[in-house]
Amino acid sequence: MTSSRAETLLRATGGGTFRSGLPRTALTALAPLAWGTTYVVTTELLPPGHPLFAGLLRALPAGLVALAVSRTLPRGAWWGKAAALGVLNIGLFFPLLFVAAERLPGGVAATLGAVQPLVVAVMAASLLRERLTVWRAVWGVTGVVGVGLMVIGPDAALDVVGIGAGLAGAVTMALGVTLTKRWGRPAGVTPMAFAGWQLSAGGLFLVPITFLVEGPPPVIDPRAALGYLWLGLVGGLAAYVLWFRGVVALPVTSVAILGLLSPLVAALLGAILLDQTLGPIELLGLGLSLAAIAAGQLPAPTRPRRTGAPLVPEGVTR
Repeated sequence: MTSSRAETLLRATGGGTFRSGLPRTALTALAPLAWGTTYVVTTELLPPGHPLFAGLLRALPAGLVALAVSRTLPRGAWWGKAAALGVLNIGLFFPLLFVAAERLPGGVAATLGAVQPLVVAVMAASLLRERLTVWRAVWGVTGVVGVGLMVIGPDAALDVVGIGAGLAGAVTMALGVTLTKRWGRPAGVTPMAFAGWQLSAGGLFLVPITFLVEGPPPVIDPRAALGYLWLGLVGGLAAYVLWFRGVVALPVTSVAILGLLSPLVAALLGAILLDQTLGPIELLGLGLSLAAIAAGQLPAPTRPRRTGAPLVPEGVTR
C-alpha cells in the first residue's frame, strides 16, 4: 500500500481524527481523574454529614471565580440554556449522587454512575443523530462490568430509593452532557466563561436545597478548608473547564466513557492511602474498565467495502 493510500485509509476510518484529538482527550480525562479524589478528600478532610454543602462549595465559588475572570455573561437564549445545563450537570446531579452514596455502598453507587456512557450513547442517537453502534454498546457494558467487579464488595446491600437516585443521577448528567454537545459553546465565549455559567447556575440551584436539608453549615477547620479548596479549585473550576471544553470539541460518547476514570481513581486511592485491598477480581475489573476507556476513544470498525467501491468514511453520506 502506498503512503498516500495509507493516509487516505487512515483518515477514512477515523484514525487521523483520533490522533489529532489525543491531546484534547488527555486534557479532558484530567476532569474525571480529579473527581476520583472526591471520596478520599470527603472521608479524610471534610466534616461528616454535610455532603450537599460540599457540593455547593464545589460549584458556586468556582463559578463566581470563573465569571469574574472571564467577565462574560450569557446573552439572549443562552440565559435559559446555561441555567438548564447548570441544573442538569451540577444542580440536580449532586443531590442525586449524594442520596445514592448515602443509601448504597460506594461500589454500588459507582457502578450505577458507570451506566452514564450507555445512556449518553442512546441519547446521542436520538438528539444528535449519531449512530448507536454495537462497538459503543459492547464497550459501554464492559465498562460497567469492570467498575462493578472493582468496587462492589460481597456484602453490598441494595436500596430501592438509592438505586433510583443513582440511575436518575446518571440520566440527568447524561442529558446535560448530550445537550451541551448539541448546543455547543457560543462563538467568542471561552471555556472558562462557559463553565462559569453552568457552575454558577448549578450552585445557585443548590443553595436553598442545601440549607433546607442540612441546616447551618459546619465548622470549617484548617483540614476542612484544605478539602473544600481542593474540591472547589481542582474538582470544580479546573475540572469543569476541561470537561465542558472536551464535551464541545470531542465525540460525546468518547467523552462520556472517560467518566469511568473517576471510580477507578477512587478505588486506587483507597488502596494506596486507606489500605483497601485489590484482589484478582478487582484487578480484572480494573483491566476491563481501562480497556473500555481506551476502546471508547477509537473509531468503530468499518464494514469491509466492496472491491472497487469508493472509500467513504462511516457515517458520511454521498
